[in-house]
Amino acid sequence: MHLEDIVACPRCRATLDISSTKWRCSNPECDFSRDGYPTAAGQPVLVDFEHSVFRRSDYNEADAVIPPSGVRFSGSFRTYTNNTFRERVRQVIYGVNHIAEQNSLGVLKSLKQRTEHPRLLIIGGGTLGMGTDTFYKDNSVEIIAIDVYPSPYTCLLADAHWLPFADEVFDGVWIQAVLEHVLEPHAVVEQIHRVLKPDGVVYAETPFMQQVHEGAHDFTRFTLSGHRWLFRRFDQIDGGLLGGAGWSMLWSVKYFWRAFGIGDKAATALTAPFFWLRYFDRLMRRRPASDAGLGFFFFGRKSNNALSPKDIISYYQTQ
Repeated sequence: MHLEDIVACPRCRATLDISSTKWRCSNPECDFSRDGYPTAAGQPVLVDFEHSVFRRSDYNEADAVIPPSGVRFSGSFRTYTNNTFRERVRQVIYGVNHIAEQNSLGVLKSLKQRTEHPRLLIIGGGTLGMGTDTFYKDNSVEIIAIDVYPSPYTCLLADAHWLPFADEVFDGVWIQAVLEHVLEPHAVVEQIHRVLKPDGVVYAETPFMQQVHEGAHDFTRFTLSGHRWLFRRFDQIDGGLLGGAGWSMLWSVKYFWRAFGIGDKAATALTAPFFWLRYFDRLMRRRPASDAGLGFFFFGRKSNNALSPKDIISYYQTQ
């Protein structure tokens, strides 16, 4: 992994000097040339704190080692894997996102058609998301995983509004359950478009009828058409529903109980008897189910053209 060839200052886009333990911007007029970037668990924090929701004080440079099971960041505990007892219980009740697992194979195929050794950026890669095993098991894929907190999978920390990379350096971008947690999703997608090589591919999953699940860091939801408009500068390869009205209802039951202030574990226990609601999704018609969908995915290819406002109306009618 040759990060020095692809990283750039998140503020001025200049190249970085990574020859010492503290990375610095090569532009002498940039503040990060003088102060350098902080580190967290030994990983560089390439965040422009002047414009980000995150503060320099959020990162303790004294923490030199990544905790073995997870890290507490911004008020919540972040685990690195979905293979925990609590997560397995959750999967029994709420189901598993098999769509991501299936779509990851299509993403990998598209990447391999471009080059034998594709470079993939995983935004929100602090935790192993559903489907990402496909890429980690393939030694020919160069994975650059970033997040806002350190984990065994990240190589650097960044705010997706200002990706700290040069233009057109990635063959693909995987961004799963992240766009609801950024203040300006359109700005993040513009950054994705910028760092992708010509005809590079992007895969995104974003919720719609899903309640708040990151507290103060949860901002946005998208309809099917809204999600497509978000990626309007990409040609769609595939796209569609992630869980229908039944799955959405199951989430609503959980948050109904949570609204009484009983806590997540108790709410999950009270929701367990209603696990069968998600099986109704198999009987529902596609369009009305999408109007009450839990979330949507988009798989597309970078384009020089963009959808027009009139295109987005026909998009809904043809899906």
